[in-house]
Amino acid sequence: EGKPAGGGGSVAGGASPGVAPGAGPAPAAEPIAAAAAAPSAPWPLALTVGETRLVRGRVDFSDRFVKPNYSAELTELEGRLGRFSTEARDVPALELTGRAAGTAELQVRGSLNPTVNPPVLDLAARATGFELSTISTYAAKYAGYAIERGKLSLDVAYRIDPDGKLQARNQVVINQLTFGDKVDSPDATKLPVRLAVALLTDRHGVIDLDLPVSGSINDPQFSVFGLVLKVLGNLIVKAVTAPFAWLTGGGGEQASVVEFAPGTAVLAHASGHTLERVAKALKDRPALRMTVTGAADPVSEREAMQSDALAQRLQAEQRRELARAGRALAAEAPLPRMGPQERLRLLQRLYDETSLPDKPRDARGQPQAVPAEQMEAMLSRAVLVSTDTARELAIRRGLAVREALVAHGLSAERLFLGAPRLRVSGEDDAAWTPRVQLAISAP
Repeated sequence: EGKPAGGGGSVAGGASPGVAPGAGPAPAAEPIAAAAAAPSAPWPLALTVGETRLVRGRVDFSDRFVKPNYSAELTELEGRLGRFSTEARDVPALELTGRAAGTAELQVRGSLNPTVNPPVLDLAARATGFELSTISTYAAKYAGYAIERGKLSLDVAYRIDPDGKLQARNQVVINQLTFGDKVDSPDATKLPVRLAVALLTDRHGVIDLDLPVSGSINDPQFSVFGLVLKVLGNLIVKAVTAPFAWLTGGGGEQASVVEFAPGTAVLAHASGHTLERVAKALKDRPALRMTVTGAADPVSEREAMQSDALAQRLQAEQRRELARAGRALAAEAPLPRMGPQERLRLLQRLYDETSLPDKPRDARGQPQAVPAEQMEAMLSRAVLVSTDTARELAIRRGLAVREALVAHGLSAERLFLGAPRLRVSGEDDAAWTPRVQLAISAP
């Protein structure tokens, strides 16, 4: 139990032991500051480990717990760990390169001191091009789907300060993730996995996530892996439970509701901006589909629907008058603005031509002249509003939103018109407004 001799040493891995002749040390990474505090408990012996080098190292890994079993290898491992001692507070440099599972390039650089309590480290690691199909067995078990293809790249940085505080950055990039058939696994998450992936994947087929974590390794419940999983899980839950807030950058789920002027299929003023944001977000997420469901209330919107029906009758009369004057317009062409006198003339014509049982009459039974406001009110009340009328309005609202999204560049093939919905009068929904409801799904 004497004090080991110091100085440089080497440890080889794999089938080629020893240090390659003439091989010099790799360039050292900048070490972080030495630990500010000595270990909380002294080591049972004075230990000094000289520079340790790994040459053509290999690690075999097998997991017999999952079915089918999973095996992987770390190969071509090359690197070094600088000299460290229980009697010194130096933080030696660490460098490591290699390959993971025969596909991913692995690089680790930084510095650490494993003899300090808590351990002090400042490491950055990168793995690029890891083939996700090699871990399909894990995906089947925990996600409920096998993986057909995809590549994973990681860029992480971890720092533990002398007081035990952890600061970590985890940049995760997944390219062209493609799921296979659904797998019946009792351990699989209940979250809609395909929807989550579709929400996270951009137009180039890339999922790019930044998962910062922090904590204290002095906490008895501390777990780096648990922290990362918690951050990732919260992100996925947020995406699938509030997809519109996720897609449009916050602001709640208001973007899932497109409001209309009562009684009409005319978009409310702010709805145009909402649809523009939604269309842009979906263009950047090509795997998503959208269902557009119009809604109307035949009770609370009754008077508004009657007024809109009268306005449409006046416009139809204006179009006929223009045609009689040789100024016929195409069906989709906008009408010229109707002036007050023209509107009064057309309103009087409709009033005279419409059979109304409550028209005021003189002693001889002839219709009496009434003010424009009274004519308009009587003509509006004569419009029949039923559930069929409201259902037709709901369909027209859905079509209006669909056309607006297409006009903003969204493919019509990705849009589906849902069955119209009628709000039952008295529903416990004080915030209800004339609307179209948007819903996102994945194939």
